[in-house]
Amino acid sequence: MALRYWVVLIIVVGAVVVLSPDIYARLAANDPHMTGALIGGLVAAAATALGTIPAIFTSQLSQRITDTMMGFGAGVMLAATSFSLILPALDIAGDQGAGPWLAGSIVGAGIVLGALGLLLIERMVPHEHFIKGVEGGALSEASMAQATRLKRVWLFVAAIILHNFPEGLAIGVAFAGPDLVGAKALALGIAIQDIPEGLVVALALISVGYSKGVSVGVGVLSGLVEPLAAVLGVALIGLSVYFLPWGLAIAAGAMLFVISHEIIPESHRTGHETWATSGLIIGFVVMMLLDTALA
Repeated sequence: MALRYWVVLIIVVGAVVVLSPDIYARLAANDPHMTGALIGGLVAAAATALGTIPAIFTSQLSQRITDTMMGFGAGVMLAATSFSLILPALDIAGDQGAGPWLAGSIVGAGIVLGALGLLLIERMVPHEHFIKGVEGGALSEASMAQATRLKRVWLFVAAIILHNFPEGLAIGVAFAGPDLVGAKALALGIAIQDIPEGLVVALALISVGYSKGVSVGVGVLSGLVEPLAAVLGVALIGLSVYFLPWGLAIAAGAMLFVISHEIIPESHRTGHETWATSGLIIGFVVMMLLDTALA
């Protein structure tokens, strides 16, 4: 696992280093796309930190409330993916000269690539779900044994990064496009989703024996990956305008993977499917209204 983990880390850090001159130059020039992405990522990170605060005063919430909150977050992300990523990707592909079938094929292929990319990262980097336990890198007995030797805190950190990195990229890719209002709506939706996620993460760490200070601190720090991923997303799309529909679609695929593979199964695992589904529908409607009203 160690080698594969470092390969993923080196690729991400390498991309940041290579693109850092462009990121710095555009921030210094007050480029609205780059500064918007940075602010959007920071807002999402702040929302994650805000969500951890109740964990200081309580060590647990009822599982029903937790599942409802997770469902709400899934609904927000699902609406943001639909209205702020997929639909703009189709429109931009069409504006670039693609016909309806080609535009749909580009976006469809991007969604698949985004989901496959996150699946590959999940398989390469062992992590731990909040309820069902260790996953990733567990394709063999050797990798499973190796994963179990990791401290649980690092497994949780890996899981948090798997959630937050594609969200940050989605913010950046959205701000790289021409619709800055829609990008702000997406960032707001992800921030709303991050509030209950921050609380769930902190409470999950407390429940396995970590102090409140450590649990809240890890939850807060985990959100900092989002502004980093956001500015990276803008810089990557800046290499060519033709990457924009692909980038939007890939970000959508990654977020759909997180929703279907992580959040919904976790929210349904303890028998509160109705509450979780109700939260999802409410979250979807809230984000849909925000997105359409702001747009």
